[in-house]
Amino acid sequence: MHKFRFSFNIFGVRSRQEFVDECRQAEQFGYDEVFSADHLGMAAPFPVLIAAAEATRRMRVGTLVVNVPFWNPALLARDIATTDVLTDGRLDVGLGAGHMKWEFDAAGLTWTPFPARVAALQHAIRELRQYFEGKIEQPPPARPLPRPVQRAGFGGSGPPLLVGGTGDSVLRIGAQHAQILGVAGAYQVKGAPPGTFRLGTAEETDKKVAFARRCAGARAAVIEWHLLAQAVIITDDRRAAAQQLLAEERQDAERQDAERRDGESTSMGQERPMLTVEEALETPFLLIGTVDEIAAQLRRARERWGFSFITVHEPYMPTFAPVIERLSGE
Repeated sequence: MHKFRFSFNIFGVRSRQEFVDECRQAEQFGYDEVFSADHLGMAAPFPVLIAAAEATRRMRVGTLVVNVPFWNPALLARDIATTDVLTDGRLDVGLGAGHMKWEFDAAGLTWTPFPARVAALQHAIRELRQYFEGKIEQPPPARPLPRPVQRAGFGGSGPPLLVGGTGDSVLRIGAQHAQILGVAGAYQVKGAPPGTFRLGTAEETDKKVAFARRCAGARAAVIEWHLLAQAVIITDDRRAAAQQLLAEERQDAERQDAERRDGESTSMGQERPMLTVEEALETPFLLIGTVDEIAAQLRRARERWGFSFITVHEPYMPTFAPVIERLSGE
């Protein structure tokens, strides 16, 4: 069983100084890593990670996750290797298959079915390994690509690899290749436009983790299992807080669906599956309760699913800090 590690992901970069201060505060709180996503509307991931490493002394940096279909493998290999060098080997590389259709449309990229995006993910892992091993021939006078400092992932030729998702095909790839495997909690709503999500239950997580462990075989014991918490609420009344959170999510869903239907009277939000209060209190993707209750919840999650690497969204970074202090060294 792995010891706990804690991280947060960056939502936006408003100024250099504000970003530097936030990273340094997180390091003082005991966070082990800062992640940057790869979405349009957010800062470019690799420059953010280099700046975070410059601002801190020990925190690792990583992508959660690179949207692989955005990238050419050669250009991605160059950015990964350069970032690993400039961060003195503090980089974790998270890769994913992409799930937001509007981003592809806005970037002028072809939106392909999920199996094609998964194939692109598998191809990218294979190609990145080839680049990091120096096996891609380049005609003179081309200079060789920079080589990563680390030799933990990609078959021992690059930084540690994180793969995250909910689809069985993505989990299978992660189980076979990744050092860190994220079992995501956001599920695409069937029949809804791409990017319409619901939160997974504890029972669904049981099934996904069991599937991934079967795919990993003997590797399951050495994989670091990753959890992205969608909310952190410190409260003395878990049930009331869960009820309020679900009510707010229902309102947001109804608003989004009404906007999507351009003002039609029927709202898909009434049909969208939502967690019950009991499910919200049991799912690993919502951390609700006192500091002690959340610490106990995470201990149970590690025992039940193996989750030891915990990430919270940036707005919850200060809120979650007392939980880190409570679980330090465990």
